[in-house]
Amino acid sequence: MSNPRKVCIVGSGNWGSAIARIVGQNVAKNGMFENRVDMWVYEETVDGKKLTEIINTQHENVKYLKGYKLPENVVANPDLKASASGADILVFVVPHQFVPGLCEQLKGVVKQNTIAVSLIKGLNIKDKGLQLISHLIKESLGIDCNVLMGANLAHEVAAGNFCETTIGVVKEEYGPVLKDLFQTDSFRCVVVEDATTVELCGALKNVVAVGAGIVDGLGYGDNTKAAVIRLGLMEMVNFAQTFYKGVKIDTFLESCGVADLVTTCYGGRNRRVAEAFVKTKKPIKELEAEMLNGQSLQGPHTAIEVNTMLKNKQMEDKFPFFTAVFKVITEVLPPERMVDCLKAHPVHM
Repeated sequence: MSNPRKVCIVGSGNWGSAIARIVGQNVAKNGMFENRVDMWVYEETVDGKKLTEIINTQHENVKYLKGYKLPENVVANPDLKASASGADILVFVVPHQFVPGLCEQLKGVVKQNTIAVSLIKGLNIKDKGLQLISHLIKESLGIDCNVLMGANLAHEVAAGNFCETTIGVVKEEYGPVLKDLFQTDSFRCVVVEDATTVELCGALKNVVAVGAGIVDGLGYGDNTKAAVIRLGLMEMVNFAQTFYKGVKIDTFLESCGVADLVTTCYGGRNRRVAEAFVKTKKPIKELEAEMLNGQSLQGPHTAIEVNTMLKNKQMEDKFPFFTAVFKVITEVLPPERMVDCLKAHPVHM
């Protein structure tokens, strides 16, 4: 029997803490893994105490996942290199804009045979185009990076409500290991060998959710939101097929695709903040600080990144919904005009 695999979780927000509950419980029951799970925590002070000390004594992330206990074998550590040292599996779950800096710190620390799993829903701008976060991790650290995406609102996962997720693997052999690491009785995992499409779904659906929040803020109702979701899904598929090879349409029917899209457009933070943006006229950055308790939005960042690529390739007109969302959040276009852009969508001509 091979040595037990050491698992490190890089990140400790609400989703990172929710997944740490699952991973901590699973490794304790499975001899394939070491019992201890190191969780890197960006150190903060909460009520005069260090967040890592609170997590390691109270076994609860009182700032980002209050009310849900973490297993005692999940150990919070503010030192990224110490957390990741010797890890066989690295689980990345941080806002996507922080990944380049974290990978830079991890160079020379990570073993060559380590595998990574990205739970990060975002994209990275590179050379006037877009780079998948899993590709950024692989390029930076020289290790294979798989992805996990799905209709997984953190508090519902932490509460043990039934849901599904999609694990996109880059090699078939990683599937059984990662399924053992993440699957529970209520958190059901489907493994697909289509990591690219799984990751694109996770990133692009946040742009659609911003659009859904905009029409909610305008009070247009469910019919309009349904049209936004449909047109958004069409542009997600079109974007993936236009710019990436090997995209499988069936993957859009997995939890990472249509299920995550619906959940995010009705219950996610990107929708909520976009709705408030329309109603209050406050800047998104200000609303993010007011509404999210230190968490970061991904949708506006991704909308800007997607538009950078479309503009450089002179293809904004091919993606009128993505373009309209970008223009609204950057205040080039009044929110009321977004629906006018959708009325003129090529599918209606």
